[in-house]
Amino acid sequence: MTDTASAPAARTASSRPESGPEGGPFDAVLCDIDGVLRHWPPADTLDRAHGLPPGTLLGAAFAPARLHPAVTGAVTDAEWRTAVTEDLAAVCGPDLAHAVVAAWSEQLPEVDREVVALLTAARAHARVALVSNGTTRLEHDLARQGLADLADTVVNTARIGAAKPDPRVFLAAADRVGAAPERCLFVDDTPGHVAAARAVGMTALHFRHPDDLRTALAPLTGQV
Repeated sequence: MTDTASAPAARTASSRPESGPEGGPFDAVLCDIDGVLRHWPPADTLDRAHGLPPGTLLGAAFAPARLHPAVTGAVTDAEWRTAVTEDLAAVCGPDLAHAVVAAWSEQLPEVDREVVALLTAARAHARVALVSNGTTRLEHDLARQGLADLADTVVNTARIGAAKPDPRVFLAAADRVGAAPERCLFVDDTPGHVAAARAVGMTALHFRHPDDLRTALAPLTGQV
Protein backbone atom coordinates (compact mmCIF):
# COMPACT_ATOMS: atom_id res chain seq x y z
CA MET A 1 0.00 0.00 0.00
CA THR A 2 1.15 3.54 -0.65
CA ASP A 3 0.46 6.68 1.33
CA THR A 4 -2.37 8.57 -0.39
CA ALA A 5 -2.17 11.55 1.96
CA SER A 6 0.64 13.36 0.13
CA ALA A 7 0.47 17.14 -0.07
CA PRO A 8 -1.08 18.33 -3.36
CA ALA A 9 2.01 20.24 -4.49
CA ALA A 10 4.31 17.26 -3.97
CA ARG A 11 1.78 14.97 -5.62
CA THR A 12 1.62 17.15 -8.74
CA ALA A 13 5.39 17.15 -9.09
CA SER A 14 5.78 13.39 -8.66
CA SER A 15 2.71 12.11 -10.46
CA ARG A 16 3.59 13.09 -14.03
CA PRO A 17 4.02 9.85 -15.98
CA GLU A 18 7.30 9.26 -17.79
CA SER A 19 6.48 8.75 -21.45
CA GLY A 20 7.55 5.96 -23.75
CA PRO A 21 9.17 6.69 -27.12
CA GLU A 22 6.07 7.93 -28.97
CA GLY A 23 4.24 9.83 -26.21
CA GLY A 24 0.75 11.23 -26.80
CA PRO A 25 -2.52 9.39 -26.25
CA PHE A 26 -2.46 5.70 -25.43
CA ASP A 27 -3.99 2.68 -27.10
CA ALA A 28 -4.31 0.87 -23.76
CA VAL A 29 -4.34 1.51 -20.01
CA LEU A 30 -2.90 -1.22 -17.82
CA CYS A 31 -3.85 -0.72 -14.19
CA ASP A 32 -2.75 -2.42 -11.00
CA ILE A 33 -5.50 -3.49 -8.62
CA ASP A 34 -4.46 -3.43 -4.96
CA GLY A 35 -3.13 -0.07 -3.88
CA VAL A 36 -4.78 1.65 -6.84
CA LEU A 37 -8.29 0.32 -7.45
CA ARG A 38 -8.74 -1.40 -4.10
CA HIS A 39 -7.36 -0.65 -0.64
CA TRP A 40 -7.12 -3.21 2.15
CA PRO A 41 -7.52 -2.46 5.86
CA PRO A 42 -4.28 -1.84 7.80
CA ALA A 43 -2.19 -4.99 7.83
CA ASP A 44 -2.22 -5.42 11.60
CA THR A 45 -6.01 -5.04 12.04
CA LEU A 46 -6.56 -8.78 12.36
CA ASP A 47 -3.45 -9.23 14.50
CA ARG A 48 -4.82 -6.78 17.06
CA ALA A 49 -8.30 -8.29 16.90
CA HIS A 50 -6.87 -11.72 17.79
CA GLY A 51 -4.30 -10.59 20.35
CA LEU A 52 -1.28 -11.21 18.15
CA PRO A 53 1.79 -9.00 17.76
CA PRO A 54 1.57 -6.60 14.81
CA GLY A 55 2.95 -8.12 11.63
CA THR A 56 2.21 -11.73 12.57
CA LEU A 57 -0.26 -12.48 9.78
CA LEU A 58 1.52 -10.34 7.21
CA GLY A 59 4.84 -11.99 8.01
CA ALA A 60 3.37 -15.44 7.43
CA ALA A 61 1.26 -14.66 4.38
CA PHE A 62 3.76 -12.50 2.53
CA ALA A 63 6.94 -14.41 3.27
CA PRO A 64 8.55 -14.81 -0.18
CA ALA A 65 8.53 -18.60 0.10
CA ARG A 66 4.75 -18.48 0.56
CA LEU A 67 3.71 -15.52 -1.57
CA HIS A 68 5.71 -16.10 -4.75
CA PRO A 69 4.29 -19.57 -5.47
CA ALA A 70 0.78 -18.21 -4.86
CA VAL A 71 1.07 -15.24 -7.25
CA THR A 72 2.75 -17.29 -9.98
CA GLY A 73 0.20 -20.10 -9.87
CA ALA A 74 2.54 -22.77 -8.49
CA VAL A 75 -0.02 -23.29 -5.72
CA THR A 76 -3.71 -22.43 -5.53
CA ASP A 77 -5.09 -19.73 -3.27
CA ALA A 78 -6.53 -22.44 -1.00
CA GLU A 79 -3.16 -24.17 -0.75
CA TRP A 80 -1.49 -20.87 0.07
CA ARG A 81 -3.94 -20.13 2.88
CA THR A 82 -3.54 -23.64 4.26
CA ALA A 83 0.23 -23.21 4.35
CA VAL A 84 -0.14 -19.83 6.06
CA THR A 85 -2.42 -21.43 8.65
CA GLU A 86 0.19 -24.10 9.34
CA ASP A 87 2.92 -21.49 9.73
CA LEU A 88 0.78 -19.45 12.12
CA ALA A 89 -0.13 -22.55 14.12
CA ALA A 90 3.52 -22.94 15.04
CA VAL A 91 3.38 -19.44 16.54
CA CYS A 92 -0.06 -19.17 18.16
CA GLY A 93 -1.60 -22.66 18.09
CA PRO A 94 -3.94 -24.27 15.54
CA ASP A 95 -7.24 -22.90 16.84
CA LEU A 96 -6.17 -19.27 16.79
CA ALA A 97 -4.35 -19.75 13.48
CA HIS A 98 -7.51 -21.08 11.85
CA ALA A 99 -9.56 -18.22 13.28
CA VAL A 100 -7.16 -15.57 12.01
CA VAL A 101 -6.93 -17.03 8.51
CA ALA A 102 -10.71 -17.48 8.34
CA ALA A 103 -11.21 -13.82 9.23
CA TRP A 104 -8.53 -12.76 6.75
CA SER A 105 -10.16 -14.81 4.00
CA GLU A 106 -13.47 -13.01 4.55
CA GLN A 107 -11.99 -9.50 4.44
CA LEU A 108 -12.94 -7.28 1.54
CA PRO A 109 -10.91 -4.28 0.44
CA GLU A 110 -12.44 -0.86 -0.12
CA VAL A 111 -13.01 -0.05 -3.78
CA ASP A 112 -11.96 3.44 -4.86
CA ARG A 113 -14.99 4.59 -6.83
CA GLU A 114 -13.10 7.57 -8.22
CA VAL A 115 -10.59 5.21 -9.84
CA VAL A 116 -13.48 3.10 -11.14
CA ALA A 117 -14.96 6.18 -12.80
CA LEU A 118 -11.62 7.18 -14.33
CA LEU A 119 -11.01 3.72 -15.78
CA THR A 120 -14.56 3.61 -17.11
CA ALA A 121 -13.98 6.93 -18.87
CA ALA A 122 -10.66 5.69 -20.26
CA ARG A 123 -12.33 2.59 -21.64
CA ALA A 124 -14.39 4.75 -23.98
CA HIS A 125 -11.14 5.72 -25.74
CA ALA A 126 -8.74 2.78 -25.20
CA ARG A 127 -8.63 -0.80 -24.07
CA VAL A 128 -8.25 -1.26 -20.32
CA ALA A 129 -6.63 -4.17 -18.51
CA LEU A 130 -6.32 -4.86 -14.80
CA VAL A 131 -2.87 -6.28 -14.08
CA SER A 132 -2.31 -7.86 -10.68
CA ASN A 133 0.08 -10.06 -8.77
CA GLY A 134 -2.92 -12.16 -7.84
CA THR A 135 -3.74 -15.64 -6.66
CA THR A 136 -6.17 -18.07 -8.24
CA ARG A 137 -8.95 -16.39 -6.22
CA LEU A 138 -8.58 -12.98 -7.86
CA GLU A 139 -11.32 -13.36 -10.45
CA HIS A 140 -13.77 -14.55 -7.80
CA ASP A 141 -12.94 -11.59 -5.58
CA LEU A 142 -13.38 -9.09 -8.41
CA ALA A 143 -16.78 -10.55 -9.23
CA ARG A 144 -17.74 -10.45 -5.57
CA GLN A 145 -17.17 -6.68 -5.56
CA GLY A 146 -18.81 -5.98 -8.90
CA LEU A 147 -15.51 -5.35 -10.72
CA ALA A 148 -15.50 -8.31 -13.11
CA ASP A 149 -16.60 -6.18 -16.08
CA LEU A 150 -14.70 -3.00 -15.27
CA ALA A 151 -11.93 -3.73 -17.77
CA ASP A 152 -11.63 -5.45 -21.13
CA THR A 153 -9.42 -8.11 -19.56
CA VAL A 154 -7.76 -9.15 -16.31
CA VAL A 155 -4.11 -10.19 -16.35
CA ASN A 156 -3.73 -12.33 -13.24
CA THR A 157 -0.13 -13.37 -12.70
CA ALA A 158 -1.26 -16.66 -11.17
CA ARG A 159 -2.57 -17.57 -14.64
CA ILE A 160 0.61 -16.73 -16.56
CA GLY A 161 3.32 -18.09 -14.26
CA ALA A 162 5.21 -14.84 -13.69
CA ALA A 163 4.75 -11.90 -11.35
CA LYS A 164 5.57 -8.21 -11.52
CA PRO A 165 8.23 -6.89 -11.94
CA ASP A 166 9.05 -9.71 -14.38
CA PRO A 167 8.96 -8.10 -17.85
CA ARG A 168 6.92 -11.04 -19.14
CA VAL A 169 3.93 -9.69 -17.20
CA PHE A 170 3.98 -6.31 -18.93
CA LEU A 171 4.51 -7.84 -22.36
CA ALA A 172 1.72 -10.34 -21.77
CA ALA A 173 -0.61 -7.52 -20.74
CA ALA A 174 0.24 -5.48 -23.84
CA ASP A 175 -0.33 -8.53 -26.01
CA ARG A 176 -3.65 -9.22 -24.30
CA VAL A 177 -4.98 -5.78 -25.22
CA GLY A 178 -3.40 -5.81 -28.68
CA ALA A 179 -1.20 -2.77 -28.11
CA ALA A 180 2.50 -2.15 -28.56
CA PRO A 181 4.23 -1.57 -25.21
CA GLU A 182 5.11 2.01 -26.15
CA ARG A 183 1.40 2.72 -26.67
CA CYS A 184 0.44 1.56 -23.17
CA LEU A 185 -0.01 3.56 -19.98
CA PHE A 186 0.86 1.39 -16.99
CA VAL A 187 -0.35 2.45 -13.52
CA ASP A 188 0.94 0.96 -10.26
CA ASP A 189 1.59 2.03 -6.67
CA THR A 190 4.87 0.08 -6.45
CA PRO A 191 7.90 2.00 -7.76
CA GLY A 192 9.74 -1.15 -8.83
CA HIS A 193 6.83 -2.21 -11.00
CA VAL A 194 6.67 1.25 -12.55
CA ALA A 195 10.38 1.11 -13.36
CA ALA A 196 10.00 -2.35 -14.90
CA ALA A 197 7.16 -1.15 -17.13
CA ARG A 198 9.26 1.76 -18.33
CA ALA A 199 12.09 -0.65 -19.08
CA VAL A 200 9.93 -2.43 -21.68
CA GLY A 201 8.98 0.88 -23.28
CA MET A 202 5.69 1.74 -21.59
CA THR A 203 4.57 5.09 -20.28
CA ALA A 204 4.28 4.49 -16.54
CA LEU A 205 2.66 6.29 -13.63
CA HIS A 206 3.57 5.83 -9.98
CA PHE A 207 0.10 6.09 -8.46
CA ARG A 208 -0.37 7.85 -5.13
CA HIS A 209 -3.82 9.45 -5.48
CA PRO A 210 -6.70 9.38 -7.99
CA ASP A 211 -5.72 12.89 -9.08
CA ASP A 212 -2.48 11.36 -10.41
CA LEU A 213 -4.48 9.04 -12.64
CA ARG A 214 -6.84 11.80 -13.73
CA THR A 215 -3.88 13.91 -14.87
CA ALA A 216 -2.24 11.01 -16.69
CA LEU A 217 -5.47 10.14 -18.50
CA ALA A 218 -6.34 13.71 -19.46
CA PRO A 219 -4.73 13.52 -22.93
CA LEU A 220 -6.88 10.44 -23.58
CA THR A 221 -10.21 11.38 -21.97
CA GLY A 222 -10.15 15.17 -22.10
CA GLN A 223 -11.09 15.24 -18.39
CA VAL A 224 -9.08 17.62 -16.21
